[in-house]
This record gives sequence, structure tokens and C-alpha cells, in this order.
Amino acid sequence: MRRYFFPNCWRKQFTGFLILIPVLLFTATQSFAQGEGGITGAKTVDIPRLPDDINIDGKLDDAIWTQAAVVSDFHQMAPFEYAQPSQRTEVRVFYADDALYIGARMYEEDPSLIIANVLLQGQGLPNDDSFNLMLDPYLDRRSGFLFEINANGVRVDGIYQNVSGVDRNWEGIWQAGSSIDEEGWVTEIRIPFQTLSFDQGNTEWGINFRRTIRRNQEEIGWVSRNRLINPSIAGTATGLTDLQQGLGLDVVPYLVMRKERTLGPGGFEDEVFEPQVDFFYKITPQLNAALTLNTDFSATEVDSRQVNLTRFNLFFPERRDFFIRDADIFQFGRIGVGSNFNEEGNAAVPRGSLQNGRPFFSRRIGLSPGGLPVDITAGAKLSGRVGDWDVGTLIVNQDEDEVAGIDAQTVFVSRAALNILDESLLGVIATSGDPRSNIDNSLVGIDFRYRNSSLAGNRVAEGEFWYQQTDTDGISGDDSSWGFGVSSPNTEGLRGGYRYKRIEDNFRPALGFVNQTGIEDHSLDFGYRLFFPAGGYVRSVYGGADAYRNSDLNSGNLISETKDIRVNANNNEGDSVAVSLVRTRDVLIRDFRINRSSDGSNNVIIAPGDYTYTEGTARLNFAGRRRISGNIRASWGEFYNGNHFQRAVSVNWQPSNRYNLGLDFSENEIHLPAGHFTVRQISFDSLINFTPEVSWANIVQYDNVSEGIGINSRLRWIPESGQEGFLVLNWGMIDLDKDNEFTSINGDLSLKFNYTFRF
Repeated sequence: MRRYFFPNCWRKQFTGFLILIPVLLFTATQSFAQGEGGITGAKTVDIPRLPDDINIDGKLDDAIWTQAAVVSDFHQMAPFEYAQPSQRTEVRVFYADDALYIGARMYEEDPSLIIANVLLQGQGLPNDDSFNLMLDPYLDRRSGFLFEINANGVRVDGIYQNVSGVDRNWEGIWQAGSSIDEEGWVTEIRIPFQTLSFDQGNTEWGINFRRTIRRNQEEIGWVSRNRLINPSIAGTATGLTDLQQGLGLDVVPYLVMRKERTLGPGGFEDEVFEPQVDFFYKITPQLNAALTLNTDFSATEVDSRQVNLTRFNLFFPERRDFFIRDADIFQFGRIGVGSNFNEEGNAAVPRGSLQNGRPFFSRRIGLSPGGLPVDITAGAKLSGRVGDWDVGTLIVNQDEDEVAGIDAQTVFVSRAALNILDESLLGVIATSGDPRSNIDNSLVGIDFRYRNSSLAGNRVAEGEFWYQQTDTDGISGDDSSWGFGVSSPNTEGLRGGYRYKRIEDNFRPALGFVNQTGIEDHSLDFGYRLFFPAGGYVRSVYGGADAYRNSDLNSGNLISETKDIRVNANNNEGDSVAVSLVRTRDVLIRDFRINRSSDGSNNVIIAPGDYTYTEGTARLNFAGRRRISGNIRASWGEFYNGNHFQRAVSVNWQPSNRYNLGLDFSENEIHLPAGHFTVRQISFDSLINFTPEVSWANIVQYDNVSEGIGINSRLRWIPESGQEGFLVLNWGMIDLDKDNEFTSINGDLSLKFNYTFRF
């Protein structure tokens, strides 16, 4: 049997890990000195149990609302935390046997100023006035559900990951309605207990509310700290007893009709008419089981096209519903955290490097090495909570890939994490199988994540340590990876962090993501954010510095290094400007083909060498609440042993909440001694909302590197939550000889409908 062990040569990095011990002990002492919970949990609301004879229409005219608990002691979160809000907010809450009910009135002195541009269910509300509900049914201050709605009754939801991050790809079944009247706007929400996971013996939940007034970028909250709302920062709902989930069974049958066509030599046509069914069953209120049969992902949104000008693989996020459900449980070691590249992240770390070393990346399943779909005959998942443990197990049977010569196989992932302290966890993970080869592969890992958001002065402290090891047939030794980090991700004042990552040569997580091996990474960032007094034009300014160093694990030689200084400024209208100066050093030990033309006429190769270059960047963003919005970006300066100039513009026009048109254009002119070339990307999208239930979305993407055009058109019908219908067209064209005449190469048309039956 293979023995798994920790590395015996920690070298100087072990000293860095030891820094975690006094930091964590100090922050724990500081938290304890404030008293249990600090501000968290200081507010409570006792929720009454009432009859559920109510019509969810966004009117608040049912008599039952007069008996509900009332929450009205709101304060401003932004721009000035704990200041008096500019508008009054009142929330009413009660529960019945099988659902939680929330009614909220957002008073507005001038209702004509309410911004409600989004009409499509699930579209996202980054630029609308909105009401936000956060629920932490376990009251563990680590996990929770997010429900958001605007004045049009558009629902958006998500689940919390790593305490503060939200995965908005999660979709729950709940009902809501909104309306605008002479006093402002009103919303009514019904959340079935069957949609949630919770401890039935726990009569107290974490709960919080937030309102956004978009015209002046004002955030209003019930309980907040450091201008944030998340499961670690919430009030407490009491009195929740005898909650019912029925049988806890959701049956979701799908009807799929699809016609595929590949053109050109060796082309073929295929017609598919087949059913699919998913089962979701709550073994207990806390533990969920899922089964999918004959799975089809034809209605999944397409990826945004990217052009790679680096030596390493790009990272594309998961978009398929089956894998997104309970995805937070499979998060490991905070790998990937900070990818938003705002004041809370490190802008010097490449996106792929940030994700490098993930033990589980679900896009490895059901997709061939070339990115083409591979049939999934069946998949099962068990996830949820058992006592203080978060648990998740995934088993998927993938069909054979005849094109790549890969046999049918079953892959397995298991994750367990013990919740310790107030906001921390200690976890393990294991995977088995390789869906992209016929070689046996397995992985085991352990991680510890520390978080304390109860420090004096509204400070936050985080730390992590993780270790993994793989076992691959035919490979022995140098197959582990590990890392650690400390950070203080504050939204005001001083913030910063340091992370270290080590990935050995033969570390190969077949179900994970790796774009570099035999390396060690160091990343360091720090900055300061200053808020200005009320009444001025500028709201806040952030200034900071980031650094990233990637070196060869065996020789210690540098591979790449990036340092930047950046300043961001935001005004009270929602506009922002950002400028930065970036210094990069890249050491090439072999030829780097940075441009490859389809006909071989303009292949540009950068010779081995030590290259250092400096560039400047500038970006101007216009608030998305306006009818015309977007951003302008520019980057210029040295590039390897030459120079480049990149300009980009993104424009979005929304003449009404029924129509939305967007255009993204990027052009990067690169001049090198080995040759000159231009990278150009264009994307056009349109959205027509016939009603809140029926929409038609289109996206056309082009880049001059592949000389390909991709077209995706999705007609979507959502009669109500838990029911969806799609008509999806995908079409691909290419211009191989670059004569501006495109030839169709493939296309598929899919009709898909699903209906959720709840028992």
C-alpha cells in the first residue's frame, strides 16, 4: 500500500508557516477580549409562527403581515458605516409549517428615482436597487444562503463559500414578488424549508438584511462589520420550531431534443431525443442526496472567449448546474481566493496561477482533453452536514471518449471538514480516477482554514495551511504540493496578505487543475483604502502594491516575477478610475511561440533569455445603472524585448429594461524583433426580455488568433421557480485562409425543458 507522508525538507518556508501560530493566538485573544461574538449576534428577532394564507404578489396587503415580527433598526453600511440611512426600511418576518416569509418596504421620497433595469430572472442585480436576505440555518457563522430581489420581482440567489465569497451559480426554488407605489417599493418573499439545509433541532438561525440604493451607491444593513454582510456577521432569528420539509424529494425530469451537424471532410449529422432525470432527496434536513441519469448540458452558458499570451493554461469556471450544487463543500485551502482582482485581491498573480494546485475541478469531468462534451451516463452526490462536519461525496460514470481513445470509467471525490473555533475548519479531501486518460490516479489532501472577523476596530484576520499528495501509475516521488497564507482582507484602512505555494514535479491531480509543476510561488500584497467625508464627489481612494514571484523548485532559478503599484478611486455616482505601473521579469529557458498563425506565415517566437519590462495601465469605469455604461481600458509599454499597446472598450446600452445591447472590443498591437502581430477580440451580445419569464439572449464572439466566430443563441422560458425551458442554437465558423470569408464548421440545435416535482 502506498504511504502518504509530509515532506521532510521544509527549508526556510517552514519559518513563514510558524508565523501563523502567534498571529492566530493573538487574534483569538483579541476576539475573546471583546466578549463572545463581538458585534455578531448582538441583534435578535423572534419570528412568530403564523398561518400561511398569503398571496405572494409584492403588495404587503395581506392582514397576516400585521402579526409578523418587525425589523426597522437599520444603519448605513456604505459610504459611512453606522451612519443614519437616507431612506427608511422596514422588514416583516414570520414562518409557517413549510416556509419562511419576508415582507420588506423600502421607503423612497421620490419613487421615480428607483432603479429597476433588470427584468430577466436570475440575471444579477449589480446596478439595480435591491433587497438582500442572508440565512445561516446552521448558525455556524461559516455557511449560508443569499436571496436577492429588485423592484421588478427579479430573483437572484447564491451560496456562501469560504465565509465571504458567494457562488451565484447556485439556484434554489423560492417565490417572490415586488411592486412600486407612491411610498417606494415593496417585496414579498417565500422560501420553502425544502430549499434549505438545516439542523432540525436548532431553533436559532443566523439572519441578516441589506438594502441597496443604487443612485447614490448607498448600502443599508441590519448587522454589519467592516462594511460587510456574510454568515460571520449576522443577527440571530429565534423561535423556529417544528419546521417541515415534506418527504424532502425533488424529481426533475428533462426532455432533450438535439440535432448536431459537423461540416467539412468527415462531417456527420446526429439527432438525439432522450429523457434525463435528476433526483434530489434530503436524507435528513441537513444531508442531501442527488442522482442524475443520462445527463445533458446542452443549455449551459458558453464560456467567454480568451486569447492566451502566456506560457501557461487558462482557467475557465464551472457553469453546469449538477456540479455547482453544494460546490462550496468541495472548496479546499482557499486555493483560488482573490481572483476578483479588486482591493481585496492581488493583481500581480496570474489567474491560472491563482487556481494552480486545486485538488478538484469539476470541469475535468464530462469534457474531453479538447474541450468537447463526453456523455455522463450517471452521477451521484451526497453532501451536507452531519453534526459539526461538512461532508461531500461525488461519484460520476463517464462514457468512453472514442476520439481520444479513453475508456469509460467512474471517478470519485470525497470531502469532509470539521468546523472548529468560531469561523474555522479542518478538512480532508480524496479523489480517484482520471477522466482524461486510462492511467490510474488518486489524491489525498488536508487543509486548515482560520478566520476571525471579531477583532477590535472591525478588523479581519485569515490564515490557511494545506497539503496534498497524488499517486499516479508509473510515477514515483516528487508528487506532493503544499501551501500556507496569512491575510487581513479589510475594506477600510490597512489590508494585506502573504501566500506561499509549492507544487512538485510529479504532482498530478487528474480531477484537479494544474498549469505548472516543479515550482514555488510567493505572493505579497498590501494597501490602504481611505473614505472621504460625505457630500463630496469622491467616495474612496485605494492605494496599494502587489508582488508575485514564481521560481523553479529544483534549481531555485526565477521563472517569472511581477510587481505593481496601483491606485483606484471611486465616486458617489458609481464611477471609478484605476491606474497602475507594472514591472515584469520573465525568464525563458526554451523558445516561446507567442503567436501561431493558422497558415504558418506569421509564427512569432521569443528566444530564451532573461526579459524585464515595464508597462502602465489605466481603466475608466462608468456606473452600470445608467442607460449607457461601460469602461475604457488601455495598457502600454515594454513587452519582452519589444513593446505593445492595448486598447479596449466595453459599451452597454439599455434603452429600457426589456432591451440590452453590449459590445466588447480589445486590440493588442505587439511589436517584437521576431515579428509584429495584433491580437483582436470582439464580442457582441443582446438580450430581449419579452416578459420576466421569457427572454432571448445572443452572443457572438470572434478572435483573430483562431480566426473563428462562435454564435450562441438561447431562448429561455421560466414559468416559475423550478421550471425552465430552453431553445439553444450553437454555431461555429472559421476563416482558415484569412480572406475574410468564413466557413461553417459545426452547429447544434437543442430543445430542453425541465419541471421540478416536489414531494
